Amino acid sequence: MTALHDDLSPRPDTPVEVWQPTGQPLPLVCDSPHSGTAYPDDFGHAVPLALLRRGEDTHVHRLWHTAPAHGATLIAATFPRTYIDVNRADNDLDPAQIDGAWPVPLAPGPKTRQGLGLVWQQISKDGVATPLYARARTVAEVQRRIEGYWRPYHAQLQQAIDASVQRFGRVWHLNLHSMPNDVYRRLGRTDAPPLADFVLGDRDGTTCAPEFVHLIAEQLRGFGYSVALNEPYKGVELIGRIGQPQLGRHSLQIEIRRPVYMDEDTRAPNAGFAPLQQHLDQLLGVVAGYVRSQLPV
Repeated sequence: MTALHDDLSPRPDTPVEVWQPTGQPLPLVCDSPHSGTAYPDDFGHAVPLALLRRGEDTHVHRLWHTAPAHGATLIAATFPRTYIDVNRADNDLDPAQIDGAWPVPLAPGPKTRQGLGLVWQQISKDGVATPLYARARTVAEVQRRIEGYWRPYHAQLQQAIDASVQRFGRVWHLNLHSMPNDVYRRLGRTDAPPLADFVLGDRDGTTCAPEFVHLIAEQLRGFGYSVALNEPYKGVELIGRIGQPQLGRHSLQIEIRRPVYMDEDTRAPNAGFAPLQQHLDQLLGVVAGYVRSQLPV
């Protein structure tokens, strides 16, 4: 696990990091798709790095770093989501954003229409959106990002999911994120409730067993955090693809409000970081116990 002070140097040969279980292995897979801070040389962004970094789920994989000791596989992207977002489908692109003709049909979704699709087009701060690029990315540039970063991440995550199902007949997947404090402002929501410390997303009850969601929510509330379900985040590509509870594949997105553990401007951990890390370690112990109880004797 790397140090808390981020090295932003590119790591093209290591798009994904995987930590295998050090405790008794369980069908528990944790992934942090957006905490990467290795900025590729060919990014070509036209905004200051300090603004661009607001797209990161900085430190999230470090918050959950004890997952392998509880029997889980922990996976993290090293690259930033603003470069290419692995929590999007690889055809979630707007042809108008690309310089050249894409070779196959595209399917731009709501996130792309917001400028936050597979390849982000803007970044926001205090409700003001700023374009990321001075020119459109070429077909070749976007394809390099997909082949060099998106596909390796999905391959590692799918391999971990499939290995758990093959060995245990089931899997529990925690998709780990953090969220900006001004998310409702970014979404244009003026009637929104206060943003919870944690938001659990199961795509309105479709990606995992309700008792699993309830277990995690109650544990977090017991630590003193506020918890919301599917508000304002329900989960996107990854849990939608993995979560099939009728087949024993349970997938839950967990969002943490960033000021709980870090300064959003400097990205530095704050006084809440260590206590949160300890609470998440305790939570992982509870989750591991639950998973163990669900396995055949």
